[in-house]
Parts: sequence; C-alpha cells; structure tokens
Amino acid sequence: MRVLHTSDWHLGRAFHRVSMLGAQADFIGHLVTTVREYAVDAVVVAGDVYDRAVPPLAAVELFDDALHRLAALGVPTVMISGNHDSARRLGVGAGLIDRAGIHLRTEPSAAGTPVVLADAHGDVAFYGLPYLEPALVKDEFAVDRAGHETVLGAAMDRVRADLAGRPPGTRSVVLAHAFVTGGQASDSERDITVGGVAAVPAGVFDGVDYVALGHLHGCQTITERVRYSGSPLAYSFSEADHRKSMWLVDLDAEGAVTAERLDCPVPRPLARIRGALDDLLADPALARHEHAWVEATLTDPVRPAEPMARLTERFPHTLSLVFDPERAPDDPEVSYARRLAGRSDQQIAQDFVAHVRGAGPDEQEAAVLGEAFDAVRADDAVREVAR
Repeated sequence: MRVLHTSDWHLGRAFHRVSMLGAQADFIGHLVTTVREYAVDAVVVAGDVYDRAVPPLAAVELFDDALHRLAALGVPTVMISGNHDSARRLGVGAGLIDRAGIHLRTEPSAAGTPVVLADAHGDVAFYGLPYLEPALVKDEFAVDRAGHETVLGAAMDRVRADLAGRPPGTRSVVLAHAFVTGGQASDSERDITVGGVAAVPAGVFDGVDYVALGHLHGCQTITERVRYSGSPLAYSFSEADHRKSMWLVDLDAEGAVTAERLDCPVPRPLARIRGALDDLLADPALARHEHAWVEATLTDPVRPAEPMARLTERFPHTLSLVFDPERAPDDPEVSYARRLAGRSDQQIAQDFVAHVRGAGPDEQEAAVLGEAFDAVRADDAVREVAR
C-alpha cells in the first residue's frame, strides 16, 4: 500500500503579516496532483490542519475545497486533530464525511478503532491518535499521572490490543501528534511541555508498521518506521534551511517500509542575514537574497537611522528586523531579550526568585513553580477547546 504522509498545514496562518492562504492553496493543488501522479492509495494528515481553534472563514473554505478535491479522487484520507486545532470543530460532521472516504479522527476514545483499508495483500489498519492533552484525557485513559508519555502509552495499548484481535498479517499505520525524543524543533511550534517534559520516547509506538507523526515542522526520520513529514510551508525564519516535503511511504506485503521525500512548492525562499547595515547593503554576496523573504539582524553598536526603509531598497521583501549590537557578554547594555534567549518560562521564573532573594528555589519550590506553569497551560487548553 502506498501512503502519502503530510501534516501541519496550519491553514489560516500568516508569515510575519504576509498571508499564506495563496501558498496554502497551491500546496493543496500540489497534494492532489501528487496523489494522482504517484498512484497513492491513502493520504494521512497528522494534525494541525488549522492554525488556531477558531480559524478564519477563508481557511475553512480552503479546507472545504481540499476535502472535496480529495474525495473526488476516490483515495481514502485519514486526518487527526493537532494541538492547534479544536478537535470538536474539526470533527463536526465526521460521520457523514466518513462516507466520502475522508476519515476525521478527533476523539481520544476512538484511539483503538481503526480505519481499515485493503490492498492485494490484505488489510491495513490506520489508527488515528489526535493530540492528547494530558490534563484533558487522563480520565479517558485511566492514568494516575497526566503526562505525554503516560497518555500516549495508554492510547497505544488500545491500538496494540485491537491489532492483536485482527487476522494475522494485518499491517498497521498510526497517526499521532506529539513531540518524540530525537526530533528537532523550530520556532513556529506551540510549546506542549508538561512537568518540564515535552518529548516522549519513540519506543511508545512499538508494535506497528509505520508511525506518521505531526507537530514538528521539520521533515525528519526518528527511526525507519517513525517519521515526521514536517509542515509543507515555512512558518518561521528558523525554518530557513528546511527542505519542505511529504513522505511517500510504501508498505509491502510483510509490512516493511520504504520512504521517499517529495518536495512541496516554495512560494518564496527565506534568508537570514546578519551584519552592520552598511555592510549588508554593499555586500555583493547577498545579491542572491534580494528576492527572498528576509530576516535582517543588525549588529551596529548604535541603531542606524531608518534601517527598514534602507534595507527594503535592496531587499524589498524584508519582513523581520532584529537589533543585536555586538557587545561583550558582560556588558550591562546587553538586551533583556538576549539574556533570556533559549530559557524556558520556569527557568526565567527561577532566575527571578534568585534575583529577588539571593538564592534560587529549592526542589520543593521548583516543583510548585512547575505545577503552576502546567496548570496555566492546561487551563489555556481547556479554554481553547471550549471556545
């Protein structure tokens, strides 16, 4: 069976104020063409179909168009909700849409109920594990501790139990939306940390033939059977070096996997340039970036006059301007943002405690801080689901 694995469409998202709807529509067209030209048997979309729980109307219309075009191909499609989606909204009408061959899996309770497709070698069971927010699903999976590994492990127990009851030789594909150990993150993914831990081990998915992951925006191979497709478009300058693609996965009669990357259309290349303003404007080596979306980091010791206006004369698609004067690390003028770069919310809070009282929090106090941050993040998730 030939499966096309994609994820993280983020329909409705902008890139530094630039609407991406046109590029997203081009991707949908490319997806449909790829399905037809490569004789794909099934499409899987591993979450974050939309960019937010209540997407703009234009994004909903684009999704509707995608559903109609995929259904018209007669090729089954399995989709799950991600942490950016409202599972309830995305799942509206799932029973009716199911009849058209578009299978929306947004309910955690259905983790062990697959979409079963068949080829010349027998059945392939597709299990959809939507994003499992630990605070919201721990009761569903009857786990004592609300953590990503715990709830995913419980969901996979249901998958393996169902698979064990199926005819011998039944192959299996799992769709999941999670941060798996070994994956490389970028700046455009929403934090899903619980208790200071975001990642789950790849071993939690043992026992199935292929795992189609979503959440991380870079295409990457965790193991030969566990892969991220990444987002089809770049959504932050941290993705400037990404090759945006989808996985074309072939499952043979025994469940062995072969995978090929298929490139996605690039609306405009990304470039990150750094240096003094006058140098950036004069450097001939930067000519190749004059038609790219540009993030410029200026290192001038004193902020130059009208930097954006001057930059856009040479780089008309400059979208982001960062000031990072070259100073010694101990210089008191080093910016607050620069000092905080790369530090988690809890680390920043612990630094504040140390600054106020001269010593950082002890183990018990650090645990209380962690619980507070988890409670706020979980409350945000509950509020978003209820919207």
